[in-house]
Amino acid sequence: RMWQRILIISFGLLIQSWTAANAESAHMFTFQSIEGEHISLSDYTGKAILVVNTASRCGFTQQYNGLQSLWEKYRENGLIVLGVPSNDFGGQEPGTEKEIKNFCKVNFNISFPMTKKTRVKGEKAHPFFLWATEQLGTLSKPRWNFYKFLINKQGKPVDWFASSTSPTSPKLISAVERVLSEED
Repeated sequence: RMWQRILIISFGLLIQSWTAANAESAHMFTFQSIEGEHISLSDYTGKAILVVNTASRCGFTQQYNGLQSLWEKYRENGLIVLGVPSNDFGGQEPGTEKEIKNFCKVNFNISFPMTKKTRVKGEKAHPFFLWATEQLGTLSKPRWNFYKFLINKQGKPVDWFASSTSPTSPKLISAVERVLSEED
C-alpha cells in the first residue's frame, strides 16, 4: 500500500513539473473553486486575469477591499480577479474553504472567483505558480501573501506585483488598463 501511495505522489509531482515546464499559456491551468467546482483558466481566454494568493489573517488582508473594487470597476471590461487562498506564509490561512468563503463575504463582500486553499510555493506548489515564476523570473516567486500575477488576454504573464503593491495603486491599475486595451 505504501509503495502505491509513493508512486501516485511521485507521478503527480512529475505531471505538475511537466505541465509547468511545457505550458504555453496560463489557459492550460485549472484550479478547484472554493465551492469545489472546476475552474479552467481557458474559460477566461480573451480576458485579463489577476491571480492573487490571499490569506485571511495577514497584515495585507485589507487588500481584499482593493481587489473587490478592482473587480467591480473592470470586470465589464474583461478583468477576472482570481483569489487563491494559501496557508504557505506564516500559517495565515488556517481555515477551511467554508470558513474562508464566509470570512471574505462577511468582511469584504467578495464576489470575484476564489479557489480552494492552494500551495503557492515549494515543490508542491500549484503548477500555475511554478510556471508564472519561470516565465517572469525568480523575483516574481511569491514570498508572502497577496503576490499578484497579471495575465494578458492570450494567457501570457505580463507583470507581477509584490504584497506591498496595493490593488488600487496607480502602477497596478495602469498595467491592468494596458492589458485590457490590447487587441485580442
